[in-house]
Amino acid sequence: MTTPNLKHFQWTRPPKNYKVSDHQVSITTEPHTDLWQKTYYHFVNDNAPLFQMATQDKYFSFTVKTNFEDSHHRFDQCGVILYQNSENWIKGSIEYENENFQHLGSVVTNHGYSDWATTEIPTQVKSMWYRLSRRNQDFCIESSVDGVTFQQMRVCHLHETTGTVHFGIYACSPEESSFTAIFSHFDYGECQWQAHDGQAPD
Repeated sequence: MTTPNLKHFQWTRPPKNYKVSDHQVSITTEPHTDLWQKTYYHFVNDNAPLFQMATQDKYFSFTVKTNFEDSHHRFDQCGVILYQNSENWIKGSIEYENENFQHLGSVVTNHGYSDWATTEIPTQVKSMWYRLSRRNQDFCIESSVDGVTFQQMRVCHLHETTGTVHFGIYACSPEESSFTAIFSHFDYGECQWQAHDGQAPD
């Protein structure tokens, strides 16, 4: 794994307040920014800032550490993202809920419909590592509290990923809130998600 050059990353909907150094990015969210497509809630939200790089590599892993100790309002969130367009993307993040718990979860959006898988974790957790891995059109999102031992959050398929993919980080505040998220320890390289060696395919 190597540290990617953050100069190769580009903003989609850049936030008003951010800082980018050689090894760290901070994003101060703006109120009413979010990512979601249709399912259950029926609304479409597609205005969160994204900071991504592009690759045609069919096998890779991307790792980043997030710090969100400033989050304090319902749905404040930051994490890892792979965003092709408004209707096709994946994200993994922690969303603040209240003083008792927050949601560690992931969203997969295919062809304009999102799903959301979550587990509750204590609000006292204020940093998290994420690892996003690609094997062709299949993806794995993992999380870790120490950057060493990762636990699987989601295995999924994204239809619109036959060629170049765009991946990186995001932060947003869907309600009337703002906080500063800090991203560090960027790594990119050989896929850490090993090929399946169990049951043979049909």
